Amino acid sequence: MKASYKQKVFLYFFMIFAIFAAGIFVIWQLRERKNKTEILEEKLDAYADIIDAAISKQSGLEVPDSLRALFPANIRLTVIDRQGHVRYDNTVRKTGTMENHAGRNEIVMADRAGTGSDIRISASNSRKYLYYAKRFNSYYIRVALPYDIKVHDFLKPDNLFLYYIVILFAGMLVLINLVAGWFGKSIKQLRDFALLTGNSRENESQFPIFNSQFPKDELGEIGLKIMENYRQLDESKKEIALEREKLLQHVYSSEEGLCFFSADRSVEFYNGLFVQYLNVITDLANSDPASVFSDVSFDRIRSFLSNREAPDNYFETQIDRHGKNFAVRTNVFDDKSFEIIINDVTKQEKTRRLKQEMTGNITHELRTPVTGIRGCLETILERRLDPDKKDYFIKSAYNQVLTLSELIRDMSLITKMEEAPQSFRSEDVNVADLLKNLKNELEIQLQEKNIRMNWDFSENVAVRGNANLLYSIFRNLTDNVIRYAGTDIDIMISKFNEDRNFYYFSYSDNGAGIPDEQHLNRIFERFYRVNEGRTRDTGGSGLGLSIVKNAVAFHKGTIVAKNKAGGGLEFLFKLQKNNG
Repeated sequence: MKASYKQKVFLYFFMIFAIFAAGIFVIWQLRERKNKTEILEEKLDAYADIIDAAISKQSGLEVPDSLRALFPANIRLTVIDRQGHVRYDNTVRKTGTMENHAGRNEIVMADRAGTGSDIRISASNSRKYLYYAKRFNSYYIRVALPYDIKVHDFLKPDNLFLYYIVILFAGMLVLINLVAGWFGKSIKQLRDFALLTGNSRENESQFPIFNSQFPKDELGEIGLKIMENYRQLDESKKEIALEREKLLQHVYSSEEGLCFFSADRSVEFYNGLFVQYLNVITDLANSDPASVFSDVSFDRIRSFLSNREAPDNYFETQIDRHGKNFAVRTNVFDDKSFEIIINDVTKQEKTRRLKQEMTGNITHELRTPVTGIRGCLETILERRLDPDKKDYFIKSAYNQVLTLSELIRDMSLITKMEEAPQSFRSEDVNVADLLKNLKNELEIQLQEKNIRMNWDFSENVAVRGNANLLYSIFRNLTDNVIRYAGTDIDIMISKFNEDRNFYYFSYSDNGAGIPDEQHLNRIFERFYRVNEGRTRDTGGSGLGLSIVKNAVAFHKGTIVAKNKAGGGLEFLFKLQKNNG
């Protein structure tokens, strides 16, 4: 179990005061013992002076029997000459047999300092004594008391001071506990605040509680300041999150392809348009923005990032691919991260040119069927024809009427998409089901030219839009393959990327393609022909790809065309997802 801050503070102070109290007690014990020993030694010193006075009045070094009667019965008296020989000992009769005492501790100390003491077991009678020796002119007088229980208890310190220390220590523990609780409460409030701020934002309603709970001290001031800083930080985070969301929405809806890279060139964020433009520029369709560092089209961008000078943080270049022009620029930020922006800058004044050419195009396209119908009718009216000839001209006129009707129908559809898009009902359309229906309807035409139609995405890809317009996108693209791509062709429809709002599709074939890439950026124009007579020779109104472009635009998307590596034509477009 993890100890609380209060417990840790209590433990630390407890150890400090325990060591302090133990030190005081040990010092007092030693001091008390020393004082009592000195008292006892003073008494023994008085005995030694009395003995010296008695010996000085006689010729020998023996203590008179009359004097011994004055001392306690258990006291041991010894007279030792300066050479260490024992000349008298009241407990040993034959002192001549005793060892030399010059090396005894108390004698050595007395010889050096005048007096000395020691506690040890006697070699003569194996009893433990407290020895006290005092040096005189020509001898030492040693007085010894048996170190028995009485002497031991006398030297033992008084326990009253120990009790006083214990009581004082217990009181200090109570005080330490109060102080630790005071510190612990402040720290606990800071911890609870930290834990609260780390949980759900719903707990922010409890912040006012802490205004009253923080103690009125320096720690409380720190807690209040931390809480205020957190509030400011949280508000800043909310503002940053809001601005980030705005930026992301701007990036997603931007008409420029944007990708942000870290300093080590790893991808951090990009929008779908960046990948779409990247797939137009590069030869292989993929959804990895990092391919800008491997494709030769971006050599100048890579060279700038690798060799740029420190102050040079901006570079712009232009890439021309598949009949389209792209402005590519990069901005390097202070932390060495950078962004790459791809923008379609193909300068085609389509609106102006379409208005200027519309009258001529309509006249040109209507002239052929109207002229054919007129010729057939004039022939029938002015000449006498047999029934078979007459039927032939009637059928020819009828076919021209069908062509004219298809042309009018397609023109009406384009006009309606441009001028009244609100008239089209939107619903959730399953793309896979739509392609299945289209494949079944065109089965005969596909088999006649040995064209195989496949797609590689799941059954749950749903687009929000108009079912008829979505059908017209894939129908016109498929009709285009049937009419112009040739025979023995593979059609592949794939979903190569998706983001929050769009699916990104690739519609490709391996047929004839368009060799001259300058036509690629104009094939979506009304009545535009790659070569003269192409539409009339193969059928169709000449408005199919224009319908495709307008239908894609109706679904908030864009479409581009490019030649595939190895042959064939590829259309890259995006359609609004079903986000319901």
